[in-house]
Amino acid sequence: MIKFIKTENAPAAVGPYSQGVMGGNVLFISGQLPADPKGGEPIAGDIKKAARQSLENMKAIVEEAGGSIHNICKVNVFVRDISKFSDVNEVYADFFGDHKPARSLVEVSGMPKNAEIEIEAIAVIG
Repeated sequence: MIKFIKTENAPAAVGPYSQGVMGGNVLFISGQLPADPKGGEPIAGDIKKAARQSLENMKAIVEEAGGSIHNICKVNVFVRDISKFSDVNEVYADFFGDHKPARSLVEVSGMPKNAEIEIEAIAVIG
């Protein structure tokens, strides 16, 4: 059984996809740009604030699906500038605390809306 997850506490999808999709008890969270849930362009010029906003958007989707950040088991982080690795790690460590999901962090040449970061995740709920 597939269930589509939608919340007003994260930005609306910018294309023909869902914020999240539950397949059984597995939640696939689409890539979250660092944009305010009320709309607007992604945060630019401050990778720490941008990373935090992307993580908060991801959190809103997992909570809408009935979980918490502690249900997240895999995170993929995409950045336009790998030299920001330490700054992203600092925010990421603060956000997750003792919970340590598996993670990839890779540099990419571009992202939608010219964002500096995008974060997607997989969670197991229930």
